[in-house]
Amino acid sequence: MSSLRRLAPPLHLLRAFSTVTRFGGVSRAAEALHLTQSAVSKQVKELETWVGVPLFERSRKRLALTPAGERYEKAVRAVLAQLEAATLELITSDDGGGALHLSSLPTFGAKWLIPRLPQFQQLHPQITLHFVPYVHSYDFERPELDCSILFGDGHWPGAHAHYITGRDVALIAPRTKVADWPLNRPRDVARQTLLRHVTVPDAWLRWSETHGVAGLVDPLAGPQFDQFQTMIRAVMAGMGLALVPRCLVQDEITAGLVREPVFEDSPAPTSGYASELGYWFCYPEGRTQVHALRCFRQWLLQSAEATAPAPQPPPAAPA
Repeated sequence: MSSLRRLAPPLHLLRAFSTVTRFGGVSRAAEALHLTQSAVSKQVKELETWVGVPLFERSRKRLALTPAGERYEKAVRAVLAQLEAATLELITSDDGGGALHLSSLPTFGAKWLIPRLPQFQQLHPQITLHFVPYVHSYDFERPELDCSILFGDGHWPGAHAHYITGRDVALIAPRTKVADWPLNRPRDVARQTLLRHVTVPDAWLRWSETHGVAGLVDPLAGPQFDQFQTMIRAVMAGMGLALVPRCLVQDEITAGLVREPVFEDSPAPTSGYASELGYWFCYPEGRTQVHALRCFRQWLLQSAEATAPAPQPPPAAPA
């Protein structure tokens, strides 16, 4: 029993250790834990005595993890996150329900996710969704966040990531001043103002390579925007051309608010291009068994599959 006891340190010692590591010192950790600095220091030293391994290297001006402390802190952080998730599910669950805290990029949330959420509510009325403010970084150490919809290539450290949509990118142009926007061939794009998104800096380069006009189009010219919704509005206002994930702009194309050019001599089947980037549903290992998250993940991926665009046919061979 003594050996088993030694392998399971008290939770308050693990919490003190993890908090000191997160805040980089005893002073800020004490504030976060609502304890005195001496109490936090005592708990950390007690944990080191408990495990029999030094976790910190101490000097007058700094407190740094030892290599063993770094390995242990990663494991402790995961255990605490999983425990918090299990406790949250227990507290909020009622007849198989629960609460799910998620974040989403604003444009994707407004244009793609929100219109589909009534279906999820009908299927799972016992699950409550809480939207957490989106931040431009991946941080699942925040206790109030269970999952997030992120834009990228699907690789985030320590995260499970499931592709949703977004790789099909459409080229959109203003519907007005048609005579001033001749777009019959890919090379015509070079004469127009190109709008760019800050998180996809190589979009126009990828597009020009796809349509065989690399070198004719300056991929770094034109105004930059930080949201696709703003770019769509800019195109509607006549500011220029933009490359936008089709899932975010199909409604505007269908309604005629923007137009999608049709090229006569492009090697690509459409005027857009296939990107390596897209929208992904992401969550940490510690949230894997959360019931509400599993239900939302299943519904989200099924919804994405059901609304995925049909594959584009290859370009017709010349007669």
